[in-house]
Amino acid sequence: MKFDSWSAFWAMGGYGFYVWLSFAVTLLALIGLVVATITTKKRLLREVKQKQARAARRKAAQQLENTL
Repeated sequence: MKFDSWSAFWAMGGYGFYVWLSFAVTLLALIGLVVATITTKKRLLREVKQKQARAARRKAAQQLENTL
């Protein structure tokens, strides 16, 4: 599609509002997915580290108990 000017490009033949709104909604959805993925990854890694630390503490406590 060829446009004569930038304003014609932004107007998109009278459908610019809907075109750009759809782009904005899609971009927001993609950004939301990226943010949700990153926060979920951080939360899962934090939980794994906590479980590993708990397992290490339990093992240390059990070894200490066995020496008594």
